Amino acid sequence: MALAVLRGEKTLAELAQQFDVHPNQITQCRTQLLEGAFGVFGAVAPAKVAPVVDVKSLYAKIAERTQSSSHSC
Repeated sequence: MALAVLRGEKTLAELAQQFDVHPNQITQCRTQLLEGAFGVFGAVAPAKVAPVVDVKSLYAKIAERTQSSSHSC
């Protein structure tokens, strides 16, 4: 599951549906994988792993708000 999110081929929502889990679980798995991988390869883990952003859902929210604000006049 964590490897699938790292590939970036599907959105967080799509992966959550595919694996039948909450999106937060996928994010946690990704974080654990990245932190563990740094230990395996002898590198120092970064202080914080960047969050996964579901771009498609963000664009949908922007579109919703844009449409609703243009109809308010």
